[in-house]
Formats: sequence, structure tokens, C-alpha cells
Amino acid sequence: MDLGINLVLLHDISSVVIRLVMVCVVPQLHNPSTAMAWLLVIFFWPLPGLALYLVFGNFRLPQKRIARHEEVLGNLDRSCCAIHEAERPREGELPPELLRFAFLGEKLGDMPPTRGNTVELVDSTETMCGLLASDIDAARHHVHLLYYIFASDDVTEPVLEALERASGRGVSCRVLADALGSGKFLKKHAPLLRGAGVKVVGALPLSMFRRNPLSARFDLRNHRKLAVIDGRTGYMGSHNMTEPSYGGKAGGLLWKDLTLRVEGPEVLQLQRVFLEDWFVETGELLDERQGHPLFNHHGGTILQTVPSGPSYRTENYQRLVVTALHSAEKEVIITTPYLIPDDSLMEGLEVAVLNGASVSLIIPRRSDQFFVGNAARAYYDMLMSKGVRVFLYDDGVIHAKTMTVDGNLCFFGSSNFDIRSFALNFELNCVLYGELPASMIRKSQIDFLEHSRPLPEEEWEKRPFLFKAVEGIAKLLSPLL
Repeated sequence: MDLGINLVLLHDISSVVIRLVMVCVVPQLHNPSTAMAWLLVIFFWPLPGLALYLVFGNFRLPQKRIARHEEVLGNLDRSCCAIHEAERPREGELPPELLRFAFLGEKLGDMPPTRGNTVELVDSTETMCGLLASDIDAARHHVHLLYYIFASDDVTEPVLEALERASGRGVSCRVLADALGSGKFLKKHAPLLRGAGVKVVGALPLSMFRRNPLSARFDLRNHRKLAVIDGRTGYMGSHNMTEPSYGGKAGGLLWKDLTLRVEGPEVLQLQRVFLEDWFVETGELLDERQGHPLFNHHGGTILQTVPSGPSYRTENYQRLVVTALHSAEKEVIITTPYLIPDDSLMEGLEVAVLNGASVSLIIPRRSDQFFVGNAARAYYDMLMSKGVRVFLYDDGVIHAKTMTVDGNLCFFGSSNFDIRSFALNFELNCVLYGELPASMIRKSQIDFLEHSRPLPEEEWEKRPFLFKAVEGIAKLLSPLL
């Protein structure tokens, strides 16, 4: 009996101590919204809440990983990994307002806009894998692939077979796959590729309590999707290397993704991102200059690569998106599978509407993640009250992450429009400048709109109270999702 009383007393005292200590510590390490979310969890659930915070609360990268990232930035030869001054847009090719925006993008991501690119938009997973397999079959020097989800299935089999063939004829093949998103592949199928001579590495190795000096918080992931073949051809976008139902994650619905196939100087920027990540994970600094033949730079598209993630001092992509929203005057269309806006993004959307722009958000009607989906729905009321039009996509799960602004500026890549993608995950996006490339992306957005239904504000307000309660709870935790 005395033991039971003592245990209860110990629990009560420790709970009070945890609350008092954490209310002093947490606000110093996080912004107010994130701090309040963590304190809410800890105050209601002190001991488990503390355990969760110790595992997921610190988004800082291990010192060894930070040191490697700084080292590779200092060692990469700009002649082979960045961009020559000659590939910058010429005077008059960009209007002053877009030129200023491109300069901001360069300051944030250390990569300038490049002219002379040729781009092809791919909206089918089967088509993307087929094109990639053909390019790998034509490779002479190297193939570099980086994907959050890498799987072996009927759709990706042509790529895997092409990798084995390329390695067999002496092409250097490297695959970097996120250790969480590609866990099954790394365990079961990667050994087969390694046996064929393909180098396969898991990014951000899993370690709950960081026993590995290169591992980070369990849920800090490399969410990038890119491919580079011989430094001449590149792929980037939202497609993962898996069949379009993503293993039935959303009840068998097909995921709708978009990828850009790029030829031109922009490919070297994608190459640089891969080389950075490869060095951070392996310590191997690659010199691919001999694999860079004179690329075709006769295309008409101006592109700029914007990598982002916790290794950067600021939330690169978020800053660019918000800046573009503040400058919008006519139209903004956003497609994203997950929408959990931070205060800056919410204000940017409101400012765009106040400036007279028509702002449309296209979001899947059905989310594959319970808490994330409910947290997103909790913002619909606020968005619609500010004049933002919300459209629910019905033809599968929209997974493409795009934003077009005023018909001459486009954002495209792997980043969702949510707190996690902006601040926590390693992402890869690009900015497309000019009416022609923006119209190409906008055409896909319009197709998504045609398969969506507008959400009436009056109808949304009538949803059951239980739904509102669940959404409200999820919204409180949204800074942690």
C-alpha cells in the first residue's frame, strides 16, 4: 500500500516538475506556435509528452551532418556543380520584378536562374519511369537518383533493370533513398542492385535517439525527388519511384504527380544537390566533370533550383512563396496534397486576395494521413473567410505541388505547402520564369480544377460538431505535424 502511494506521489511530483521545467525551456527553442503545441501535449500528458519531445522536439541536425554540409559547399567545384555566369538570363529577358525575385532566390538557395533550358512536363508515373529508363540506357558516364520513396514494382522495374544494364557496361550508378520512405526497398531490393554494381545508400539513417552521428530527428526526412544522367538530362518534381497507388495508401486511389524532364544548364544545379546529399551521407566527394559534355543550351526556359531543409539558415522555399503571394495581382493557383499554413503563408494568401488576385487552392478530398488531413480541414473556414477559394479534388489523390502567380511565375517541386515541408524536410523545388513555362504548369492545374468541386462556405459550416472537434484538436497540434 505504501509503495502504491509513493509511486502516485512520485508521479505527481515529477509531472509538476516536468511542466515547470518545460515551460521555461520549450519557448526558448521554438517559435510561439510550435512551443504552445508542445506545451499543450506536455501539460496534458507530462511523462509521455516529455518522451515524445525528446524524440521529436529538436529539429537541429547533428553537428557532424552540419559540418559535412558546410564542407561540401566549400569544396564543390563551381565549374562542374554550379553555373557559369554565361548561363544567367541576359538583360531584358526577365522584367525587373522577376529579376529582383530571382536575386532573392539566389541569396536563399545559392543558385542563380539559368537560361537556355528545355523542359518537358510528365504527368504519368509509367511515362516518367519509361523516359527515365531510356535515358539511363543511353548513359555513358553516370546515373544519379535520389527519391524519398523508392520501391520495386511493375512500374519501376524498367528503371531498376536499366540501372543494372548501365552498371554492367561500366556506367557509374548511384541511388540515394530515404531510410524511412524507402525502408522496405533498402532492406529487400537494394542488395540485388548492389550485387549488380549499383551503389545504393540510405539517406538520414533511422536512429530514435541519434546513436548514429549522421542521423537526425526520426521524422526529419529527405523528401527530394531527382535524377541526373551524364550531367545533361535531369528529372525533378513530385513523382516518387513507385507505382501510382503508392501501395494502396489511400484506399487504392491513384496519386496524381508531375515531373519536369530538363535538358540544359539547370541540370548542373540538380547535380549539385545530389552531390551535396551524397557527400553528407557517405563522405565521398564526387568529381563528375568528365561526365559533363557540352550540354544543349538552346532551349527557351529560364529556371532556378531552390533546395531547402534544416541545413539552411532560413526556410528558403517558404520565403519565396510568401514573397510571390505578396506581389500577386491577378491570379494564384496552388495544388498541394497537404496544406497546413504557418502564419506567414496565411497572411500571404490574404494579402494576395486584398491586392485583387483570385486565389484558388486545389486539395485532395481524401487525405492518406488522418491527423494531417484533419488539421488541413481546420483551416478551410479561415481561408474561405479571407476570400480564398477551396477546391476538393475527386479524381484520386492530387500529389503535385505547384503554384502559379499572375501567369508568368511558377513554383514546382517536392515541397508541400505546409509547416513540415517548409521547415523540417529536405526538399527540392524550382522556379520557372516567363509566360510559356508558367502556362504549361497552369494547364495541368486547370485540368485538376476540372476534376475538382468548389467547397461552398455555407455547406462547410454545417458539418457535424464531432468533425469540427477532431479538426480543432488536430489544428492545435499542426505545428508538430
